[in-house]
Amino acid sequence: MDAYLLIIALLSIVIVILGVSLLKWHAFISLTVASLFLAIFSGLSFEKIVSAYETGVGGVLGHLVGILALGTILGKMLSESGAGLRIANFFVNVFGEKKLPWAMFFSGFIIGIPVFFEVGILILLPLVISIQKATKKNILLIALPGIAGLSIVHGLVPPHPGAIAAIGIFDANLGTVLLYSLIIALPAGIIGGPLFAKWIDKRVFPKGESTLITAEPLADDKLPSTGVSFFAILLPVILMIIGTAAPYMTIFPEGVRNVLAFLGSPLLALLIAVFFAFYFLGIRQGMNKDSIKKFTEDCFLPVGSILLIIGAGGAFKQVLIDSGVGTTIGTMSESLSLSPLVLAFMIAGLIRIATGSATVALTTAAGIVSPIIAGMSGVNVELLVIATGAGSLMFSHVNDAGFWMVKEYLGLTVEETFKTWTVLETILSFVAFAGVLILDLIV
Repeated sequence: MDAYLLIIALLSIVIVILGVSLLKWHAFISLTVASLFLAIFSGLSFEKIVSAYETGVGGVLGHLVGILALGTILGKMLSESGAGLRIANFFVNVFGEKKLPWAMFFSGFIIGIPVFFEVGILILLPLVISIQKATKKNILLIALPGIAGLSIVHGLVPPHPGAIAAIGIFDANLGTVLLYSLIIALPAGIIGGPLFAKWIDKRVFPKGESTLITAEPLADDKLPSTGVSFFAILLPVILMIIGTAAPYMTIFPEGVRNVLAFLGSPLLALLIAVFFAFYFLGIRQGMNKDSIKKFTEDCFLPVGSILLIIGAGGAFKQVLIDSGVGTTIGTMSESLSLSPLVLAFMIAGLIRIATGSATVALTTAAGIVSPIIAGMSGVNVELLVIATGAGSLMFSHVNDAGFWMVKEYLGLTVEETFKTWTVLETILSFVAFAGVLILDLIV
């Protein structure tokens, strides 16, 4: 019976992979079909199939809808107001021409916290191209560090969708994940960004050049101030870290600690940051209320798609639990003495390579590993979220939209993209996982 359940589980994962990559189904459809296949062939009754699906979707989306929506709105305000460009300009001025890779890395890292990877690229690349034309340096030396900063934050740091999904599935503490992920993401991004860019600068010389973006950044006097731009991005991070630390602030009365914890809850922290952005990045920058409303509504289409994927991943996880597959895999992994951290990293990596989607890899891998750790003690679920995120970054290639985005925006050939973007992503993945293993020994 155990062998049969494992074969059915494996086939359900194959359905996800083939659905996304070969049949070009939306990941929501692939995950839903895989869940139904697994539920039916593992012997669940029709009533239990429906309840498992509804429980799984509701359980993971219950506290994520508001967080993802607010995080996306904040990112949109940063993009439209020019706050991201202001931060990039600040780092370029501070580091100077000789240390441009470092300036671009920190720009990407900070801008990447609240915005999606694709939006971050659109904020950074006009600046990259204008710097490249002025300095005549290899565009890879300037662009890759910024892209590395965006990518490592997108893969590991909440409130990005993959990390948020894994936090919901593993029932991890968001504030702790945020703290750990920033500690791990910074060194991983430095190795995959500025250090790798300096190495590749002497080995790959792009034959073409970008034709998709013309360097026409907003005039300096149209941008919000540096202080306001930084504060808008870092406000939710600061509030969430305070909220996580609040229970240990014994110098304050219990009532004050409770208020701090409440204000630092992810939903409240992001809501406060969004209203800050509405006023200081919107109204104060000359936007009217209709423009701000339109920007808010523009955010909901991409959020809807991501929520469907995350919800279907939660359903897949619940079916794995209810069918007994999770218990079976858990028993096997215990007998193999395989660490859940290693298991999550490997599964996420394999699904990423097969489907090309970091969010699908993170969500599916978390769904597979979650039932396995249910009966285990001593598993650090916060680090498990980051290990899964690290695996989901691995070996981006031709089935990943990010691969083609970087190729086209930087004017690279397919071969050059493999040598740069694919290697960069894999470095980020393995260095971040090494960081997880080191932190696991300490905390």
